[in-house]
Amino acid sequence: LDSYLKKRTATKNKLHGEETLGIPSKFVHQSLKRDLKHLDKEVKALEERLLLLVKQDQQHQLTLLKGIPGLGTKTALFLIVITDGFDKFETAGQLCSYVGITPTIRQSGSSVRGKSRISKVGNQKLRNLLFLCAFSACKHNKACREIYERIVAKGKSKKLALIAVANKLLKQAFAIAKSGLPYDEKFVSKLN
Repeated sequence: LDSYLKKRTATKNKLHGEETLGIPSKFVHQSLKRDLKHLDKEVKALEERLLLLVKQDQQHQLTLLKGIPGLGTKTALFLIVITDGFDKFETAGQLCSYVGITPTIRQSGSSVRGKSRISKVGNQKLRNLLFLCAFSACKHNKACREIYERIVAKGKSKKLALIAVANKLLKQAFAIAKSGLPYDEKFVSKLN
């Protein structure tokens, strides 16, 4: 699926490039459109198959994860597949480290102190999906909105706040998947 998504993005970029040239080659333009149509069909078929397979084994977990405000179906599916139904990890911290959204301190001895950043060692696709979900979570997920507003109020960047929201979403997903209980805004707010 990831391979097809990359091919589709590359084809869309080529098509856009042809269209912005002014007078695109009709043959090349039609060829790219056919290729894009085929890739769209393959992506749709793979996504449907993936959803079917996850529903067979992990329907309850998928339903629970989709109940978290800000977490979409694609991200929930990807989380279940990557974590093997959350069986690969014992703690939320291990999962956050695996995804690569934990802060790393950059310093050398006592003199050189770099700006702390996320580790980026881990699953880039899942990290990107969670970052995109963070935008929606800031609007619809109370615990995530509170973290976002608190970090921005301290004068930190909005990007840093969104990374913290992605981290929180991942921790919520882990807690819900492990407990088997549906999302409860009152309970999640107490975890802060």
